[in-house]
Amino acid sequence: MLQTSPRVTSDALYRMAVPAGDYWLYRMESGQVLRITDLEGNQAADTLFFNADDTAERYSVTDTLRGQGNLFLTTASVLRSNEDRPMLTIVADTCGRHDTLGGACATESNTVRYDLEKRHMHACRDSWMLAVAEHPEYGLTRRDITHNINFFMNVPVTEQGDLTFADGISAPGKYVELEAHMNVLVLISNCPQLNNPCNGYHPTPVEVAVW
Repeated sequence: MLQTSPRVTSDALYRMAVPAGDYWLYRMESGQVLRITDLEGNQAADTLFFNADDTAERYSVTDTLRGQGNLFLTTASVLRSNEDRPMLTIVADTCGRHDTLGGACATESNTVRYDLEKRHMHACRDSWMLAVAEHPEYGLTRRDITHNINFFMNVPVTEQGDLTFADGISAPGKYVELEAHMNVLVLISNCPQLNNPCNGYHPTPVEVAVW
C-alpha cells in the first residue's frame, strides 16, 4: 500500500548516501524512524536487522510472513524477530512492494545463477562480512548473516511457486520508512550486482535518513 511520509529530510538527525557496493551499519534507538531512499531507481538494498541489545534476536522471514500473511512487504507490515516479537513497522512506502524471499547475492549464487566466471564478482554477502570484520564492537559474526529483506527489489512468484528475478518496480526518489519498536542494528548492503535486472544492471546509491 502506497503511503507518503510527513517527514522532511532536512529535519533528520542523520543522513547519508550509501554508494553502490558499500555497506551501512547503524544502531537505531526504539522509537526512531529510518528512511531508505532509492535515489536513481531500480536499486536493491539488502538489509538485515538485529536486536541491538541481544544480537541473537534478529529479523525472521518466517515469523514475519506468518504474522502478516503476505510474501511482500509494504506500509503497515510488521517485521518480526525469531522470538516472534515486533522489531519494526513500515510506516510509509512509495514503492509499494519489497522482497522477502530472493535472498542476497553471494559468490556461490553468482556461480549458480550466471556463470563460473562470475564467482569472484562483488556480492552483498561480501559487504556484510566486511561490516562484521570492521565493527567488532557490535558482536556480530558470520553466523549472524541470515534472513534479509531486499528493499525495492522485484521477485515475483509464479503460479507454480517459482521465484523470478524481474525488472525493478521502483523509481528515482522512491522510499520506505520503518519505525523501530526496540533498539535495532541495521546492516544494509547496497547491492553491487551487475547481472540482476532488479537494479537495471546498473547499481546506484541509496540514501539513509534517521529521525
